[in-house]
Amino acid sequence: MAGRRFIVEADGGSRGNPGPAGYGAVVRDGDTGLIIAEAAEFIGHATNNVAEYKGLIAGLRAAREIDPGAEVDVRMDSKLVVEQMSGRWKIKHPDMQPLAAEAKTVLPRGQVSYTWIPRERNKDADRLANEAMDAGKAGKQWEPRAPKAAVPAGAEPAAPLETAAPKAGWAAPADLGTPTTFVLLRHGETALTPEKRFSGSGGSDPELSEKGRWQAGRAAEAMAARGTIQAVVSSPMRRTRQTAETVAARLGLDVRIEEGLRELDFGDWEGLTFAEVQERHPADLDAWLASAKAKPTGGSESFTTLAHRVGVARDKILARYAGRTVLVVSHVSPIKTLVRLALGAPPDALYRMELSAAALSAVQYYTDGNASVRLLNDTGHLR
Repeated sequence: MAGRRFIVEADGGSRGNPGPAGYGAVVRDGDTGLIIAEAAEFIGHATNNVAEYKGLIAGLRAAREIDPGAEVDVRMDSKLVVEQMSGRWKIKHPDMQPLAAEAKTVLPRGQVSYTWIPRERNKDADRLANEAMDAGKAGKQWEPRAPKAAVPAGAEPAAPLETAAPKAGWAAPADLGTPTTFVLLRHGETALTPEKRFSGSGGSDPELSEKGRWQAGRAAEAMAARGTIQAVVSSPMRRTRQTAETVAARLGLDVRIEEGLRELDFGDWEGLTFAEVQERHPADLDAWLASAKAKPTGGSESFTTLAHRVGVARDKILARYAGRTVLVVSHVSPIKTLVRLALGAPPDALYRMELSAAALSAVQYYTDGNASVRLLNDTGHLR
């Protein structure tokens, strides 16, 4: 059966050329023109041409993930990239040659064609590239606003939906097709971990300790022995990135950063023990323990807002890696939240789970909305 037909629109920009640079790309359904995927990234200091090639590669990869057999019409406002990739212009610049070679490997040559379009017809990719550069200027990674239904160019996206609870059902796994499996890995220890100090996204962002690096190595060996991991996704925080990079290097995979997997912002509690918080902020701590809507003193998030953020991140990963096994490297609160949402359990279930440093858990997600918790707090690989 023939594959689908996609349109990939890609762009890149550099503020200074060379300067702070980023790319954006969209994938459209070739028949309806609806946007079905977006990609963008801040790539640091680079030229405009490098950013455009990076955008092309990202767009082709996004199309391949949806349907590797699809016919793809690439449309860009860069005459240089279009002519070079079409084979009509030679690629002389050494920075362009490896990027062009990489782009040619994403999909078979016969499935991809290239068309030049004026800049005003490439507004969506241009917008994403600018969003990525703006995010990079603020020291952040670009993040989609929220998962949304495909929309035609120029249409207003729908408001984001609240995170849905898993649907109840009795169908056996064999009836539900191939699940998407999240292998959930908490990061290795930092200096704060054995002292049980609050360490969220509003604190010092500590790195792994010597023991934490050892734990990451043990997790890497365990994942290599199982041989099932097909992608690695990580929180942007230092300790999770270090853990994820250790495992990914062992598996020969890249690490994809997902902002929604970062730890809760603990505000004024960052770096304190539970006893110290109880002594300094007793009323706020009591409120936080009693209600999922309460925030830590000076913090920006409650467990309710965390659940929405994590649910959005979950749905993005499920859409990108449907039917695959993904190593998700995160923190105590996001991992417990993923487990809680999979179980359909109330927020206070978060206080009834133990999650050790570098522990493994696993959740499988089925296409009908069902989820199954397969493993929780396994530390056997650390023994």
